[in-house]
Amino acid sequence: MSDAELSIPLEVDYPEIREQVEKVCADFPGEYWRKLEDQPPSGSYPTEFIEALTEGGFLAALIPEEYGGAGLPVRGGAVILETINACGCSASPGHAQMYTMGTILRHGSKEQKDYYLPKIASGELRLQAFGVTEPTTGSDTTQLKTKAEKQGNGYVVNGQKVWTSRAAHSDLMLLLARTTPADQVEKRTHGISTFLIDLKEAQKNGCEIRPIDAMVNHNTCEVFFDNVPIPGDSLIGEEGKGFRYILDGMNAERCLTASEGIGNGKYFIEKAVAYANERVVFNRPIGQNQGIQFPIAQGYAELEAADLMVRKATAMFDAGLPCGSEANMGRFLSSNAAWACAEACFTTHGGFAFAKEYDIERKWREARLARTAPISPNLILSFLAQHVLGMPRSY
Repeated sequence: MSDAELSIPLEVDYPEIREQVEKVCADFPGEYWRKLEDQPPSGSYPTEFIEALTEGGFLAALIPEEYGGAGLPVRGGAVILETINACGCSASPGHAQMYTMGTILRHGSKEQKDYYLPKIASGELRLQAFGVTEPTTGSDTTQLKTKAEKQGNGYVVNGQKVWTSRAAHSDLMLLLARTTPADQVEKRTHGISTFLIDLKEAQKNGCEIRPIDAMVNHNTCEVFFDNVPIPGDSLIGEEGKGFRYILDGMNAERCLTASEGIGNGKYFIEKAVAYANERVVFNRPIGQNQGIQFPIAQGYAELEAADLMVRKATAMFDAGLPCGSEANMGRFLSSNAAWACAEACFTTHGGFAFAKEYDIERKWREARLARTAPISPNLILSFLAQHVLGMPRSY
């Protein structure tokens, strides 16, 4: 697919949105994020920051105007998330709403869209929890063990989710659960359904949320379901087709989270260059040394290349074109580029990179996370090997 065939130009950059996001982020300097990390997991969510983004309409950017959102394409959302990270803030506490709401928009009933989307857009309801990953299945989503069994007009949910970020700070969860046993379906992707559940109500009826104290302040949790009743109208779309609905939104997730990596890379390059120019050792700025210059320059080159792939992927998504390969490559390249920039920045700062007041080690940990989640780089390589290059399936 050539650039000329795309109906949306690759150079779309939304400078006015970048400026507006930068103004919001200016009120949340490094000290704000450092203080959050000094609190226990249950109290470390950046509530004030998320409220500011909500009030500015940024988290409702992809929700159509008829439901109270801005109606921007995915490229617009990507610019918002990229800018947040480039400013030294963290987009991850609010990014899930951008891609989870797409499942409701594309596959929900009219009643579900009319009820939930305006409330999500206004911030009355927060949709930040995505219940997919399980302790025993990891990336093999088709083997998930959480069950939703029919009972009366609704369902009863039993199972466990892990690494469910923001569950303790979300009103709603998009939940993936098996409604038909795996041994009773023709394909392993069949028999899995998607539900939009009220977490507050669920916690009154057998749902328990336990924060995980992790290396990165990602507000992640374990979620346990013990005979939790949910109403029948929690089901999104048709029963048994939920896996396809989730996959349908994965390309948007890849594009959006890849843009965060681009933002992180820009943050590291800016910090590294500034410090390399001002830090003087042996009567010369350390930026004069090729041992400092080259890693920063290489990280910058990798970042620029990754940015082009992310822009291409978002342009294809917004044009309604198949973009699985491009979205996955954008995600893969951006995480690698951001890590190269992070390492260069960390090395440039030397021992001071370990000092929390510089914010380098906080963002460095964030960049490392991107090489693990929300998707393993190995899964991306397997996808490309099989579906693009025509090699045998490896898993």
